[in-house]
Amino acid sequence: MVIISVDYGDVRTGVAACDKLQLLASPVTVIKQKDPELLSEEIKKICLEKKAEKIVLGLPKNMDGSEGFRAEACKEFAKLLSEKTGLSVDFQDERLTTVSAHNILNATDTRGKKRKAVVDAVSAVLILEDYLRKQN
Repeated sequence: MVIISVDYGDVRTGVAACDKLQLLASPVTVIKQKDPELLSEEIKKICLEKKAEKIVLGLPKNMDGSEGFRAEACKEFAKLLSEKTGLSVDFQDERLTTVSAHNILNATDTRGKKRKAVVDAVSAVLILEDYLRKQN
């Protein structure tokens, strides 16, 4: 089953996908869109193109495991995504994925504008990898 993961952000949203066998998660794109309606339409197009059967949305939690205002925004966006795509949306704890993404980009010496352009997609890959690990 092809799964799309989404690292939902206020300005940039990272998208990743896995193969049908769920062995490899790869970055797809970073979407610069603030409007949730328009963003959900972009993600719907990606889901159709990749023949996705499920969406995993990163759920930002506080370090103590509690959920804040950002988690509520993600839950609202999940409802919108599910309505637009007709797909189920699962949540995956995304604590520290951005930190890990920055560490990966440091290791590959990715800096400046290039880094800003890909960090959210790398975060989406990490969210998807965590989700797949949890499922297996």
